[in-house]
Amino acid sequence: MRERIRQIMENENLTPAKFADRLQINRANISHILNGRNNPSLDVVTKILSGMPYINTEWLINGTGQMYKDGFDMDSIPKEHDLFHQGPPATPQEKETVVKPEGIDVNKPEKNIQVIENKIIDAQKNNDKKIRQIIIYYNDSTFETFVPQPVK
Repeated sequence: MRERIRQIMENENLTPAKFADRLQINRANISHILNGRNNPSLDVVTKILSGMPYINTEWLINGTGQMYKDGFDMDSIPKEHDLFHQGPPATPQEKETVVKPEGIDVNKPEKNIQVIENKIIDAQKNNDKKIRQIIIYYNDSTFETFVPQPVK
């Protein structure tokens, strides 16, 4: 049954932590099951079957039959996305259908410009905390890093 649980997680692109959270099962329980330390309890099996009603009970318990119930479309399962696979890549036709709204200049700066005052911080007031670096992230996914110079 451990391998069948692992197969469910792989098919739905779930990490053990996300799988446990989705079914409201303790993460350690899932870890122990996947590592072979414990067998799945009746509570775990019932939570899988109630949280994922499209899973075939016979398949989960005995390993017989298909993973999904008859007539269930596997593509209708909402998949969890990971950091590197956010979704299917756009086809060339989909890329061409992107329409840019007219009258909006993306590169035009906003009129709300904030004025930031340069302040000199007295380093003797904050002896226990020192700034190592300042990182500024921009909305175009770039950043700048500033490292303060030692105070003389």
